[in-house]
Amino acid sequence: MPEIRIAIAGIGNCASALLQGIEFYRQDGGTTGLIYPEIGGFKPADVRIVAAFDVDARKVGKDVSEAVWQPPNCTHRFHEIPRQDVPVLMGPVLDGAPEHLRGFVQVANVPEVGDVAAVLKETRADLLVNLLPTGSAAATRAYADAAIKEAKVGFINGIPELIASDRHYSDAATENRVPLVGDDFKSQIGTTVIHQSILRTLLDRGVTVKQMYQYNFAGNTDFANLERRGESKEISKRSALSAVLPYPVTWGFAPMYIEGQEDTKTGVIRIKGVYWGNQEVELSIQLAVNDSADAAGVMIDMIRFAKAAAERGVVGVLDPVCSFYAKHPPGYVSDVAARAYLDNLASRGPLPAIPS
Repeated sequence: MPEIRIAIAGIGNCASALLQGIEFYRQDGGTTGLIYPEIGGFKPADVRIVAAFDVDARKVGKDVSEAVWQPPNCTHRFHEIPRQDVPVLMGPVLDGAPEHLRGFVQVANVPEVGDVAAVLKETRADLLVNLLPTGSAAATRAYADAAIKEAKVGFINGIPELIASDRHYSDAATENRVPLVGDDFKSQIGTTVIHQSILRTLLDRGVTVKQMYQYNFAGNTDFANLERRGESKEISKRSALSAVLPYPVTWGFAPMYIEGQEDTKTGVIRIKGVYWGNQEVELSIQLAVNDSADAAGVMIDMIRFAKAAAERGVVGVLDPVCSFYAKHPPGYVSDVAARAYLDNLASRGPLPAIPS
């Protein structure tokens, strides 16, 4: 049977939602909620975790199926996960557990795994998925080095640290013949996607956008972290929205941690503009989602497209995948062009040229 063997760095809420979803589709067999039910012959149930890394004492040493339920994880529990026989290894700490998160993360007092690349080779991983906390610049690069340069496996960067957008790593991925996808998940149905769609509609209807802002709030560790280390997240959001707008616009972004809200994210988008006769129009929309499931619905496609591309000899930065699924892609490809490419890659059809 075909399979995609993945390693995950950071066994937090997103990892939990991903593994729960894989088991849901494995047992349910349906296609509800999937952007692509099948990609290059791979279904969600074909994804298998073979290695896991974290630094929290409540997770390290446990089977990953047990570790995903440990605090501070708080995502919705929508499906059970059978034992995977994959112990969570103590990864490199570096800047992945800053002081402001020490009330959430209990760093394990055990030796760090000596060689991440050796683990990736031994487990025959196809891809390493990076789900570390936002702002983990050094730790993210340690995993990227181990995957791309040493183990020579693909790398999917789910956080705003710039890896796919860094020429150093994009060149390394091309040289080592591995796929590279990122940076920062664009949620399946999140404020960035909705915001982009609204902007396109306003522009198509002749509205000049003058001002806009987003409030996002949740009660998970990610938002507790974003309140202190949100600079890279703001950069990735700004990149995503700037790709739609043909002119600069005054805008703001505010992530907020609200204790008790757990992994339910509420997003508020407000946009002001002018249209006929310079008259004002104002739009406000509110969205509530399971934050980590929102990421997992995109992650499952990134994983399968990376594997499908590698099987066809398409390596390095996968620009159509990055543009369609990431907030900060290295190069912009329109959704129409990206979707045409992805449709053909998913169906194993001829791949169209990517507009430069």
